[in-house]
Amino acid sequence: MTTEEYGNAYQRGFTATVRFLVSRGLAYDTALDTAQSAWTKGWERRAQLRDPNLILTWTNSIALNIHRTYLRREPIMQALPEMTIPPRITSAVIDAKRILNACRPNDRAVLEGYYIEGYKVQEIAERHGWTETAVRIRLLRARRGAERNLRKPKYSKVQSIKTGKKKAIEWAAKADAPKRKVA
Repeated sequence: MTTEEYGNAYQRGFTATVRFLVSRGLAYDTALDTAQSAWTKGWERRAQLRDPNLILTWTNSIALNIHRTYLRREPIMQALPEMTIPPRITSAVIDAKRILNACRPNDRAVLEGYYIEGYKVQEIAERHGWTETAVRIRLLRARRGAERNLRKPKYSKVQSIKTGKKKAIEWAAKADAPKRKVA
């Protein structure tokens, strides 16, 4: 096959090769690239073509082989499953410990039994020998007490203002005091 004959076959058959690849499931852009590669490879090996009438079939088989080779070599992308490992200590655990440490012993027992261990009011009452009403009231008071303890700052602003005033007065008094002469 001469160079001119192959060029004419390329002009007539390139779009047919693209359509053939699209019919095999390739995206249009991929089919264009693969068809171009196939016709280029056919040009390089045109001496191997036995029957010039079968150039389109020959080039289409080259294109299909190029695509199959690409599929074999392409790494298979698999979605990895979400495997989140929960932290050993969560902020909820820290908050719960902080709340329970700020409570009185009976309040702590009621809150732990109800919220952490999952006991019902009746079960907590039986466990401690209290009435159900007493448990409900203790739960209410324990929640309110825990909230109050958590909202109260460690160092009250009023105390720091008072101590600040005291220190300022002491400093002023020392500054106004008559100085003794050391002989």
